[in-house]
Amino acid sequence: MHKPDKPLANNIHDWVSHVTQRVTLADDRAWQGKVIRVSGLVMEATGTHAPVGTACLVEQSDNHFIEAEVVGFGDGCTFLMPMGDVAGIRPGAKVLPQALEWSDIKPGQAPAHFSREEMMVRHLPVGDGMLGRVVDANGRPLDGLGVLNFERKAPLSAPPLNPIRRKPVRESMDVGVRAINALLTVGKGQRLGLFAGSGVGKSVLLGMMAKYSKADRIVVGLIGERGREVKEFIEDILGEEGLKRSVVVAAPADCSPLLRMQGATYATTLAEHFRDQGHDVLLIIPGIQILNILLIQITSR
Repeated sequence: MHKPDKPLANNIHDWVSHVTQRVTLADDRAWQGKVIRVSGLVMEATGTHAPVGTACLVEQSDNHFIEAEVVGFGDGCTFLMPMGDVAGIRPGAKVLPQALEWSDIKPGQAPAHFSREEMMVRHLPVGDGMLGRVVDANGRPLDGLGVLNFERKAPLSAPPLNPIRRKPVRESMDVGVRAINALLTVGKGQRLGLFAGSGVGKSVLLGMMAKYSKADRIVVGLIGERGREVKEFIEDILGEEGLKRSVVVAAPADCSPLLRMQGATYATTLAEHFRDQGHDVLLIIPGIQILNILLIQITSR
């Protein structure tokens, strides 16, 4: 007689725990709200008790919603910042907090103490399957190459590393540019800022580093760039060879401020994931005024 891999009691316990989670999260009556005011880029809603950082859907028209994020609360109201155009939103529009997709929750993996608040924190795709892809700040593909092949979704609000476990900056990294290697040596774990006027070659220099660096993984966050410069950087500066081991997160200047902030955070989340896998990671975040280069050391949480 075949012996089951797991005792029947354990299987039933996992099933009951999973169903309980789904029933708990399905009860939205205490979480739905409605818009009472829109002022500039901030919306005020009542009736929802979603915590700060929760991803929400706001009704814009019949069967059409825009994404927003809870950024604060006060005087019985919840403040949200939209990620798209607020045109069409009217008083009384529904506000629906979003829970983590069920495809990310497997039986036995959601412990009983996993709160609804934790489930609502924004999770975005990470993994080696995203190499060579261009995505927006919400992790959606922009390159027309089909759906993403990602390993899992990671929360954008990761806890900081224990400072005692951080390795000191003692090992250099070859960035592929001899002048920098010789005169301005870059160390693993070091953070650099590059300041210069427009048209002097900042993007070209960063593209050279991305193509010729000895780093295992490259993450490029094109945050606040002009829309036309995104494609130029990918095709003319980064190139096909550089893109093969890179993930590009694009949130140009015509995106909402919240979306641009999320794009920078998402690029950092991707780099942290690759770092935790044991890779040398080069994280490059260009901007209109400042270009920040972050070389993330090989550490483990």
